[in-house]
Amino acid sequence: MRNVIYAINVTIDGCCDHTKGTGGEELHEYFTQLMRDVDLLVYGRITYQLMVPFWPDVAKNHSGQTTAMNDFAQAFDSINKIVFSQSLDSAEEKNTRIVRSNLQDEILKLKQEQGKNILTGGVALPAQLIELGLVDEYHIVVHPVVAGEGRRVSEGISFQESLPVRLVESKVFKSGCVALHYVKQ
Repeated sequence: MRNVIYAINVTIDGCCDHTKGTGGEELHEYFTQLMRDVDLLVYGRITYQLMVPFWPDVAKNHSGQTTAMNDFAQAFDSINKIVFSQSLDSAEEKNTRIVRSNLQDEILKLKQEQGKNILTGGVALPAQLIELGLVDEYHIVVHPVVAGEGRRVSEGISFQESLPVRLVESKVFKSGCVALHYVKQ
């Protein structure tokens, strides 16, 4: 069975606004490695439109500020994507499919298919997946910043009970960021 992996950058006060963090090259390397272990990206419309067309353009033009950015862009661009959206008319990429059906049913079906793991990011869609108990692993990179405002990972989640996880790996970067890898118990 394939695992659903949730990866997110957060500040120490829980803000997951991508403009509030730090990290640079070493984080792009970290997330590039993570992408090499998956063969499907699952996003909601907002996260998809945040990532596309930016990263595919970087991949095509090699316009990243560093080699690590270009490598991340190549990895991102090469992976199939599913976007859960009721409002998106069409996808900008050839390897992207829009899904309007039931999130839980579709993810359960995808988890049963052959292949590598499934990666998701953002806030709204992963919050629904967490609430449904469908996230198997969490890769949380904590940035050494207090943002003071912005969306939080657990925003909008209504848990019936706590979801225990176990830390399996941690890594401290030169930037002061800390990558935490948890698995569902």
